[in-house]
Amino acid sequence: MADRVTVIGWDGSPLTAAARGALGAATLVAGAAHHLALPEVPPAAERVRLGSLPLAARRIAAHRGTAVVLADGDPGFFGVVRTLRAPEYGLEVEVVPAVSSVATAFARAGMPWDDAQVVVAHPRTLRRAVNVCRAHTKVAVLTAPGAGPAELGLLLEGVHRTFVVCEELGTEREQVSVVTSDKAADHTWRDPNVVIVIGGPAGAAEGGGWIAGRDPGTGPRGWVQPDASYAVATTHGPGGGSAHGPGAGPAHGPGGGPGGGPAGVLGEGEKELLRAAQLARLGPRTGDLVWDIGCGAGAFAAEAARAGAAVIAVDRDPAACARTEGAARRFGVQLQVVHGSAPHVLENLPEPDVVRVGGGGPAVVSAVADRRPRRIVTHAATRDAAERVGRDLTEHGYRVQCALIQSVELDTRAWTETERNVAFLLSGVLPERAP
Repeated sequence: MADRVTVIGWDGSPLTAAARGALGAATLVAGAAHHLALPEVPPAAERVRLGSLPLAARRIAAHRGTAVVLADGDPGFFGVVRTLRAPEYGLEVEVVPAVSSVATAFARAGMPWDDAQVVVAHPRTLRRAVNVCRAHTKVAVLTAPGAGPAELGLLLEGVHRTFVVCEELGTEREQVSVVTSDKAADHTWRDPNVVIVIGGPAGAAEGGGWIAGRDPGTGPRGWVQPDASYAVATTHGPGGGSAHGPGAGPAHGPGGGPGGGPAGVLGEGEKELLRAAQLARLGPRTGDLVWDIGCGAGAFAAEAARAGAAVIAVDRDPAACARTEGAARRFGVQLQVVHGSAPHVLENLPEPDVVRVGGGGPAVVSAVADRRPRRIVTHAATRDAAERVGRDLTEHGYRVQCALIQSVELDTRAWTETERNVAFLLSGVLPERAP
């Protein structure tokens, strides 16, 4: 095992005395090509080009002598320190930090970054990194070959963002470019690079926030908001039910309709208690992409976005699309609204993690199941309709749950019933992809 391992962060500045001392005593030096070319690297030291970190860690662990690892930026921030400290290598690590590449990138852009999300994009995590860029207004992306600015731009199709691309920070070849996301694929970018992705209003409160990243305390309290928060009226049919009859679900025929009634009416599939149950079953979270098909007034879409997920809201009714965009503005969230009829409009959408089907009926549920999201939730007006949807989800390999949900709203002045809603809540979980 190596006698001592020192990890030195490098940001292009002259090395500190501590870093020079450790490097001068090294018998093995690992780093990128530009690190190994530094004049302070001892000529007699064994040199290891960093590629696979686990492979480099094994070579360092087997080395008899003093090892130094050079890494860009702060090596403890999404860096090599985590790998080297893994128990299987048994290494004792000392760290000489430097300014992180994320901090340097924002400095070059002249922007604060306490309100930014920071993600790492490898080919295996690229999709989730893109979903964070869809959902948030300021994101720093630490890229990798095959998951760089061009790939980010291609996967953000339909969502406008501004990219500040910082290439080879701290070197003589450092370059900072500003492009729109749709143009990023037209360039060839040099590694390593950091991409600052900007879109929408600033995320932090005026004068600065109190927590790094997205402030989870912004907006009104509660995972779901009262129906009245969406500035729509409800209508009542005979017997105190909604005008669509008890449990009116997504049985509007194929097409991803509004899942409710005429403009200005909150559909029963969007009512507060059913909406809360749908959110609980799906559990949208940061890095997820949510489809909300038949988005209606945008209640579910806005609340999934408040949970930190990226959301694509679909509806065939232009008025529903406008109401959803309005809900997003009121709650200060980012989401993409797509006008079109399901299932056809779904064909060109990026792969979802979880899906709410609020309109379109069994045909849309079946088309969604073909795309294999982790979870699907929908509702039905009758037991027969629920059984049809449940059988189809089962045939697609989903584990199905169904619950009959009844909510009764009371006027607390006289404690009399004002509205009653009944629906069959169905959810499907794909075991092979859970959670």
